[in-house]
Amino acid sequence: MNKKIELLAPGGDVEAIKAAVIAGANAVYCGLDNFNARNRASNLSFDDLPGILRLAHEHDCEVFLTLNVVILEQEIASLVKVLNKLVNTKIDGIIVQDLGVFNLVKKYFPTLSIHASTQLTTHNEGQVKFLAKIGATRLNLSRELNIDEVKSLSSLAHEHDLLSEVFVHGALCVAFSGQCYSSSVSVGNSGNRGSCSQACRDEYEVTEAGNVYPLNLKDNSAYFDLPALVDAGVDSLKVEGRIKNAHYVYTVTDTWRKQIDTFEQSGQLQNDDANLHRVFNRSFTNSFLKGDLTKDMFIDSPRDYSIKHAVKESKVVFVKDIEQVKNDLYQKKNSLGDELAEKIKDISVDKQSISLSFSGKLNQPLTLTIIVADNDKVLTLETASTLSAAQESPITQPVLEKSFKNVAFNHFDISDFNCTGLEENLIIPFKEITTLKNQATLLLNESDEIIPHATIPELVNHKKPSDKHSLSILIADVKDSNLCDLTDADVYFKIPESLKKGCNKHIELLLNDSRLIPWFPAVLIGKDYDESVRILEQVRPKRIVSNNTGIACKAFEMGIEWIAGPFLNTTNSYALLTLQEELNCAGAFISNEINRLQIKKIARPDNFKLIYSIYHPILLMTSRQCFFQRTVGCEKPSIEDGCMLKCEKSTTITNVKGVSFAVDKQKGGYPSIYNNEQFLNVDIVNDLGDLFDEFFIDLTDIGSGSKAEPDKAQLITQFENILNGDESAEKNLHQMVTLSTRNQYRNGL
Repeated sequence: MNKKIELLAPGGDVEAIKAAVIAGANAVYCGLDNFNARNRASNLSFDDLPGILRLAHEHDCEVFLTLNVVILEQEIASLVKVLNKLVNTKIDGIIVQDLGVFNLVKKYFPTLSIHASTQLTTHNEGQVKFLAKIGATRLNLSRELNIDEVKSLSSLAHEHDLLSEVFVHGALCVAFSGQCYSSSVSVGNSGNRGSCSQACRDEYEVTEAGNVYPLNLKDNSAYFDLPALVDAGVDSLKVEGRIKNAHYVYTVTDTWRKQIDTFEQSGQLQNDDANLHRVFNRSFTNSFLKGDLTKDMFIDSPRDYSIKHAVKESKVVFVKDIEQVKNDLYQKKNSLGDELAEKIKDISVDKQSISLSFSGKLNQPLTLTIIVADNDKVLTLETASTLSAAQESPITQPVLEKSFKNVAFNHFDISDFNCTGLEENLIIPFKEITTLKNQATLLLNESDEIIPHATIPELVNHKKPSDKHSLSILIADVKDSNLCDLTDADVYFKIPESLKKGCNKHIELLLNDSRLIPWFPAVLIGKDYDESVRILEQVRPKRIVSNNTGIACKAFEMGIEWIAGPFLNTTNSYALLTLQEELNCAGAFISNEINRLQIKKIARPDNFKLIYSIYHPILLMTSRQCFFQRTVGCEKPSIEDGCMLKCEKSTTITNVKGVSFAVDKQKGGYPSIYNNEQFLNVDIVNDLGDLFDEFFIDLTDIGSGSKAEPDKAQLITQFENILNGDESAEKNLHQMVTLSTRNQYRNGL
């Protein structure tokens, strides 16, 4: 095997990073206190970064920093400060979710390498092209993909000079990453902000199938799939676990390191994965990668399975023997911990200490000697001009300290500042001192040019072209197309997530009724993406709404006007600019996760439409797995090709607090879970009506569960009355929609 494959390990704190580096990781990913998607990890301060970079680079290990959350408008200034610091470090890449960060980095911080986060749900050809276009250098492929899909997208990524990255070990989300809102809705902690409360690991009332943890997946492990991943052209194997401790990180990284080394050297695999079972796990599955989605992917406990695995493997049954197995396991765990402690005991990531010493005499240069304490490196510099007698304002230690206080940036601590070798009452042109400082900075920065801080211009908030706002509606069933006759509202038609290959049903529908505007979903994998592209090519609609950047990219290539849907999670002006400048986007839905004040700060791009959904079912999560195997039960052993197209089951699950959620599967749709309440927010019409061109209502029956279907014609009438200022319409709406909430609008992110 010629290709070197990267092992990418997690680092939730300094000790875990040391563990990853010493265990042989080729790269480690970690986060700062802010802007990263693991708030529960200890994370790092900026002062930790220089020492971590030094340690990692001494071991030929790269460091990637996670900035992988959606960014609010008021946070842009703080984010820019972080980016201005990062460009003068040796950071090897940043991991990004927010589309606005791509815009900022591409324009103002082009030396930073951007990695597309798993939160961007990358799973089709168009998305790869989109990410290449907006400046990504690598992408993390969705965990739900099978090996053939991984191979196809990795090959395409390479054609666009992108590296591919795949999660191979650690916790699995049952939902598509970036498309889970359960935590945000239930407790106000958004997964898109690094605060996931893991509702999928919660206990529920026992289901018909006899499970109390019906959403809890086993952990991912592709340990024995390494040859297939190498054959697929994957560049980086990523281990999940930034909230795991150093012991876990060391054990998993070390085990994978040995597997990769063995395969690279001999083409063979190690058969022993025992150490992976000795640290926290929920048992293991590789079923997503295999494309074999069975109920065996689930486990009815979110807790550590390591003891149960040890007992099961030992096949003992007596209590005494079981206790001995447990003791043996603890001893082996402790042995791994001791091994780690011994290896990292002398490793320090403290900043290197430097001393600055100035000397000089009359008619001699001003000389600066820098001593780096940790390695006794001595650097000597001197000015081009010589010192002369001062008539006034001579050079003194306070003057030099003020001039050189930032010479080390955040990379070093200045432990000593000595001017005893400098004679008194001497002077030199100040530009010579500045030159000396710049030379010293370059030496300490290993000769890289210092990048000056970028200043981000204030964005212009363009006014909308009209004082009026209109209504738009979404339908998903041809029987509801008669609603077009009842209103002047734009009517969007939801294209399913799954489409029968070669079927012209939706093409004919859209060609026969030009009033229907295609609405494309967030997830379109494989043939479903191809069929969606075929709809665009055959229908060539004047306008579409897309929740998938892959379809948006195709629409842009075809010159079709498009609107960014609500599941693209736009929360700031720069995200809107990315969509407009890179793909000629005509408008966007603003995220329903943010509140009134957060919305109000967003600056509208020129000639750009802003839309907000005021009524819709609240999606909690969407999955490629089946929710019915573990709830009502399903006779099929695994998900078949026809399941997506034909299945239309529904049920409810109830958590231990007594709150029920609708589990819904439409024909052609992914299994999804919805909140028991509908989102209904008419306050925004009065609060921020002047900001929005269009208010949207979802009249599909998706996610309604057992709730009675309201009169859709009456709903349209009442919402139109709201927009026309009818004060009685709000009361009428609340009588029609008995279970509703607008908490996200009140609470925000």
